[in-house]
Amino acid sequence: MDSLQKVVDFCIRHQTIVGCSTVSLLTAASEHIFSSAVFKCPCNSKNMLYGSSFLLAPAFVLFLLGFMVNPRTWHLLTGKCSPEKRLQCSPMGTCAYFWQLWVPMTANALVAPLTWIAVALLGANYYECAASGSSLMESFYCKDNGTECRKQLLKMPCDEEISAKVSGERLSLHAQSQLIGWFLIAGIMTVALISACVSHCCSPVSYLQLKFWKIYSKKEQELFEIKAKEHATKLAERNTNCFFEAIDPAPFHTPSNEDWQKISILYTFNSQEQYYSMLHKYVNTNRGNSAKFMEEGQDLTVLAFVDEAQAGVTGL
Repeated sequence: MDSLQKVVDFCIRHQTIVGCSTVSLLTAASEHIFSSAVFKCPCNSKNMLYGSSFLLAPAFVLFLLGFMVNPRTWHLLTGKCSPEKRLQCSPMGTCAYFWQLWVPMTANALVAPLTWIAVALLGANYYECAASGSSLMESFYCKDNGTECRKQLLKMPCDEEISAKVSGERLSLHAQSQLIGWFLIAGIMTVALISACVSHCCSPVSYLQLKFWKIYSKKEQELFEIKAKEHATKLAERNTNCFFEAIDPAPFHTPSNEDWQKISILYTFNSQEQYYSMLHKYVNTNRGNSAKFMEEGQDLTVLAFVDEAQAGVTGL
């Protein structure tokens, strides 16, 4: 039990890294299944299209899914284009908005597609098929060698003997793919490390306060969901009982639309105030009715995403 508890504690402390690792492993397993059970290079003039489709199309789909499964995407978009808020969409085009908001989200969404591409390049099947139909590779391997060399080049993914013959003293397509894959992995890790260092240097809070902020945010979300379920259940019970028993409803307080809007504003940390969320700020500013809250609430259009940025620009 102690060992299990240590594993659980480790996963909780490093949930972002564990989450990224899980996504990467699942993506790598999916790529292996596709490569071995589904992919079969045609070894004709369609090599380029077929190989590129298997290399890039799944990565693009995974990229879109990365945005779709991220709840922050819907937090940002929900209600933003309603008639009441159309005039507030202008900050979407600002540089600060892009870098502070969309870059971390895009980095999260890129975990799975980059894993797919890197693993596929190391496996070399997709690249070898696509490159054998490329005019660039034709000029590289078959310069001044006529159409017969091109025919052999197209058959390289299907015949190891032809592959060895065409490659000769030059780097084979299989080796090229693996080199590109390792360079891609090294580049990703370098960018992730630099981004993590920059985000820590630019953090508005200290290391320990950041840890407290993460704990608070997680607990607030958990308690909010529990309380919301309890409140919704009581409201549903009251309305259902009134309907079936034909009685007048008892008074029941529920947050107004204005209150929901106030706590749904995207929060940016202000070092002058010790608030950790809009709910925290709402509670401590007379339910958001103070002039200071209303004035700042109109300008809060950028979400900090500190917890994700500190984790190396990648996470779930």
